[in-house]
Amino acid sequence: MSSSRALSLLSKHATTLSTSTRGKAHFTFQPSTTLPSGLESMEKSKMNLMQSVNEAMRIAMETDDSAVLFGEDVAFGGVFRCSLDLQKKFGKDRVFNTPLCEQGIAGFGIGVAAAGATAIAEIQFGDYIFPAYDQVFIAFEPPKKTKSFQLVNEAAKFRYRSGNQFDCGKLTVRTTWGAVGHGALYHSQSPEANFTHTPGLKLVVPRGPIQAKGLLLSCIRDPNPCIFFEPKILYRLAAEDVPTGDYTIPLGQAETVRSGKDLTLVAWGTQVHVALEAAQLAKEKLNADVEVIDLQTIQPWDEDHVVESVQKTGRLIVTHEAPISSGFGAEITSTVQKRCFLNLESPIERVAGYDTPFPHVHEPFYLPTVHRVFDAIKKSVNY
Repeated sequence: MSSSRALSLLSKHATTLSTSTRGKAHFTFQPSTTLPSGLESMEKSKMNLMQSVNEAMRIAMETDDSAVLFGEDVAFGGVFRCSLDLQKKFGKDRVFNTPLCEQGIAGFGIGVAAAGATAIAEIQFGDYIFPAYDQVFIAFEPPKKTKSFQLVNEAAKFRYRSGNQFDCGKLTVRTTWGAVGHGALYHSQSPEANFTHTPGLKLVVPRGPIQAKGLLLSCIRDPNPCIFFEPKILYRLAAEDVPTGDYTIPLGQAETVRSGKDLTLVAWGTQVHVALEAAQLAKEKLNADVEVIDLQTIQPWDEDHVVESVQKTGRLIVTHEAPISSGFGAEITSTVQKRCFLNLESPIERVAGYDTPFPHVHEPFYLPTVHRVFDAIKKSVNY
């Protein structure tokens, strides 16, 4: 959809927006009904996503004396309080503030990890990860003999360009992600697709507190640099009974969170909850059994898991908050089209954000809501 057409659509419906709608979540958080294998007997505690992230970092720093946490405002807990009390527990040498400079945060993290320590870097908002991304395209400048230590040209390629002699695999970059109800164009973006074109990075987006803790610990301990996107709207909205011990959830593995036989619906992050609501609506209104898959790891993504589901259902919809053009859903649909061509009963659909800057007052119309996903399901099953 062109930007002008999308903006026209948003403006057309703007008068129906009431102030009571703004700032509210466009979905209902649905806690996990099952725990990852092996965690059933572990002691549990009610945590929201912010607390589970804090718990993961605490465990990582207790079990690894080289681990350090740094970023803007992390010393007092950060603007979202994810690092609350960690400086008190581990000291100012291991938990400390940085200048307001995303390039510097990324570069320092690469240096820390290359030296052999474990680096947990926080970029306060995912929208501001782009300065770190931007400088990664400034390669070496031999006359000045300077380097651009950043995520795409340095972190992702450090191991490869040294012939596996050196790496910065102990780097994890944490950053916020996605719509929050009032964040507008600079505090609501979903930038994951910008990094999926870069071999060497792992990208993760959890859907809730249980997954956030296990996946973050996996990222911190993975021998490759990882970017961990945290859905900020879930920090306090999402609460679950989270295992209190040390556990990990494997990277690169998707999870089927609702079984079905008529259609496969793939999502990640907060959009998983939108997908679950749409699947339930499809059951009630269309008597359609929709299978919902949480991708969890965006890169490398669990291609076989999705393909096996589509071979069973014959239909696929991918939904994400990011703009539709060049969103990661396009990569998924292309792969499934190739591997499942003879299994498909209808065209693959994508339900995503529009190709516009993320709007403020128009946010409810921009987002891929339950009803937009339901309409795509109805179209697919009736094809």
